[in-house]
Amino acid sequence: MTSSTSWWREIHAWSSVSTSGLAFRSFTLQMALQQNGTGSEHNGETSSRDPSTDGNGEIQHERAERFAFTAEPTLEDIRRMQAEFTDERNWNQYHQPRNLLLALVGEVGEAAELFQWRGEVAEGLPDWSEPEREHLAQELSNVLIYLVELAEKCHVDLPQAVLRKVALNRLKYPASKVHGSAKKYTEYTD
Repeated sequence: MTSSTSWWREIHAWSSVSTSGLAFRSFTLQMALQQNGTGSEHNGETSSRDPSTDGNGEIQHERAERFAFTAEPTLEDIRRMQAEFTDERNWNQYHQPRNLLLALVGEVGEAAELFQWRGEVAEGLPDWSEPEREHLAQELSNVLIYLVELAEKCHVDLPQAVLRKVALNRLKYPASKVHGSAKKYTEYTD
């Protein structure tokens, strides 16, 4: 396992490569493509894969298709829309970090209720009705809106924070060491 100081220095160096983060994003994309072995998932395309086995005959679960978000609105667009919505209603006095966090947790709970008592739910929600899917979309939208507004109030640049966190996770969980395992990074030995 890489020492915590060295991986942190490596993360900091990668995230400081350019002020715009373009070099870092390019590096992250290259790493993702290398791990997938192909670039076919890029730009919203999907790829089909047959399940493989793990050597013990157990089927490995892989995504049959890759889902991709639309390019717009961006997180910044969402931040602006919510700021305008809040300003128009004079709600900034209520939309402070603590209240936003509690509202966010409440919305996560509402999304969780949609899954409660269903057992496992297949990716893509094939057994859900259109009204159920729309209800989930509404609840997840509420979660995202509150998350973005909380990040704004706390001055956290979410896209940059995500880039740093993904790089940190790559160092803490190297694919060659953790493939197919759900252990915490502290449980792995060199």
